[in-house]
Amino acid sequence: MIVNIALLTVTDTRTLENDKSGSILVKKIEEANHKLVKRKICKDNKDDIVQILKDWTDQDNIDVIITTGGTGLTGRDITPEAINEIADKYIPGFGEVFRTLSLKTVGTSAIQSRACAVLSNGKYIFALPGSSGGVTDAWDGILKHQLDINHKPCNFVELFPRLKEK
Repeated sequence: MIVNIALLTVTDTRTLENDKSGSILVKKIEEANHKLVKRKICKDNKDDIVQILKDWTDQDNIDVIITTGGTGLTGRDITPEAINEIADKYIPGFGEVFRTLSLKTVGTSAIQSRACAVLSNGKYIFALPGSSGGVTDAWDGILKHQLDINHKPCNFVELFPRLKEK
């Protein structure tokens, strides 16, 4: 099954031309035979991030939103706070598994990541770090599998039809 993915890079310093982490994700999305339906870069501004995410969660042609950047500890890192404003449900296991994977590649520095995931309006939103290693760990270790309908014993894709149940 093809998953329609929107990609938002949150940064004050990158452009589409030099967004290394975003480019890594674009390649990995294509390699998994999914479809990148939107890609945007936005400054570290909470209101702007919230507005883009709200717009994207309202679009029928988007199944999953991935953000990269803004998950650290500095004053400008506000992606999790923006996502919290629109979250319907939290997926705490995502951040837990991500930090466990990161522990193997960056050691105890993994505790500085606030990578997280939520459901909003029936869409998955995954907030990844802005580093190339972080997005690689998240995709290769989690998303590649959970966005594959054939992954057993279960995966995120098989839940798509039921995410808006009341």
